[in-house]
This record gives sequence, structure tokens and C-alpha cells, in this order.
Amino acid sequence: MPYAQVVALDLAGGDQQRAVALRAAHHAVTAVDGGGMSAWLALGAGCVAEGAEAPKHLRPMPSYAGDVLDSAQSHGDLLLQVTGASPGAVSEAVTRTLRSLPQWRVRWRIAGARPGNRTENGRGIARNPFHFTEGYGNPADREEVVERAMVKGGQGEPAWAVGGSYQVVRIIRLAVELWDRDSVPEQERVMGRRRDGRWLDGTPSTERADFGSDRHGGITPLDAHVRRAAPDPGDPPPLVRRGYNYRRGADDEGMIFSCFQRDLAQGFEAVQRRLRGEALAKYALTVGGGYFFVPPTGEHWIRAVTAM
Repeated sequence: MPYAQVVALDLAGGDQQRAVALRAAHHAVTAVDGGGMSAWLALGAGCVAEGAEAPKHLRPMPSYAGDVLDSAQSHGDLLLQVTGASPGAVSEAVTRTLRSLPQWRVRWRIAGARPGNRTENGRGIARNPFHFTEGYGNPADREEVVERAMVKGGQGEPAWAVGGSYQVVRIIRLAVELWDRDSVPEQERVMGRRRDGRWLDGTPSTERADFGSDRHGGITPLDAHVRRAAPDPGDPPPLVRRGYNYRRGADDEGMIFSCFQRDLAQGFEAVQRRLRGEALAKYALTVGGGYFFVPPTGEHWIRAVTAM
């Protein structure tokens, strides 16, 4: 969907109201989902009652190197995300949903869009605020999406969490004016791809580059974003990403980065460690977001996380 709103909520009714509040949120989201709209909930660390069995990686998102996390834009007990074909429809659905949830208070809320949103060879493609086409790193088939994103049995996770997914949200403020001062060839070297998604060595966007024949970074610099994120294109990170551009004023625009994975340590956290020192860092500042867990379909998880 080309438009989205992401809303973090905190429980306002106290622990004794947790189950009732979660059930109300679940029913409200179910009422939105469908008819050209998509909506889901994701649990924050504070949503799981003391004594309940929580997803093993679920905790407040730490501050990584270069982050300046604003508490007013970070974390939350519950995440509500609504996507749709028009910004007005999405905003109306979110407002209507929030009115039906008096047990929750808004912690932060942000709207985003995907310019150039389309599907190519099974992949969702869009243009980010730096004018680059992205999405080619995602798998093209549903089986691989499930393999990367969905928790499976045998991972040491609670039984109720099987079929769910860890969602990471990052509100990344981008220095677009500074970026636009650089030449397009320099921007492409920082990213490690051409603006249209092709690799710097000429490999088509739908294929995997061979960094092994460019060990010293003569073609794709060693500190390029895509090379740090996935040093071996033949072994992509086990996550699925989805980004929306945001603009909250002339001096505040960027990306609502979101990724889904079955294992947070092997997915986002492994990539984040590799990105340290990348050339893109001077143009990007993460100011908010959080770690969340999208529960499997149905209501059985409510009883599990409220220790009823």
C-alpha cells in the first residue's frame, strides 16, 4: 500500500485492564483490515504482563552508534499500523480506531508514503527521499518472505508466538539538502547501487552482485551501504524490509524504516552492527522507533501475554 500511519500506544488503564484493552485493540484492527486497507498490531515490551512468557528478543530498542533517540518518538506498549491507497482513508481509519480505544493513549504517531510504489517481479518497489529505488533486496516469492520473517517452532520462543514476527521501526531523519549537494555518481558510491537499483558493476537489479571479484572495493566501496548491510549478496540478511517516506516540515524529512524477521539477533541487529562506519551515516540520524512483536492471527496470544 502506498500510504501508512504508524502509531505507538501506551496502556492507560493499568495492568488489571490489560486483557480488556488488548482485546478491544484486536477487534478494532480487525474491523479496519480489508476492503483496500491493511492494519495490524505489534506488542511492545511493556505490553507483556509480569510473569507472562514473552518473545525472547522483545525489549526496548537500544540506542545504536549515531542514534539520538527522542523518548517522545520511541518505544511504546503497542504499535498500530494502518496502510491504504489514500492518505485520507488511512488517517480516517486511524482516527476512528483510536476513538474506540479509551484504554490506550498515543505516545507517538507518524504518517508516510511510498512514491513510485509498484511491484516488480514479486517485489514491492518504491523511491526513497534520496531519490533511489529500493526494495530489490527483499525476496520475490512468498515462501522466502515467510522463511525470513515468521517465527517457527524450535526457535526457543513461546508456543503462542509461533507464526508471529519481530518488527523493528526506525524513524530516520535524512539530511536531504546535504545529500543533494553531492553528484549522482558520489551518491551511488555511498549507496552501492545505481539510482534505478542496478549494481555498480553493471549487474541487473534483480540479480546478485559478485563482491568476491571486487575485494578491495574498487567498484563498490567497502563502506557502501549495501555492501555493509550484506557483505555477501548470495547470503542476504534474514529479514524483510518496508520503508515509507515522511515529511514533517522543510527541515524534518526522512524514512520510516520497518523490517520483519523471525530472529531479531540474526536479522536487524546483525545488520545494524555491520553498518557501523558506513559512508551513509553522515546523512542519516535515527531519532525514534522501537522493537515490537506482531502476534500470530487469532486472539489466543492475548491470554498468553496477560498471564490470565
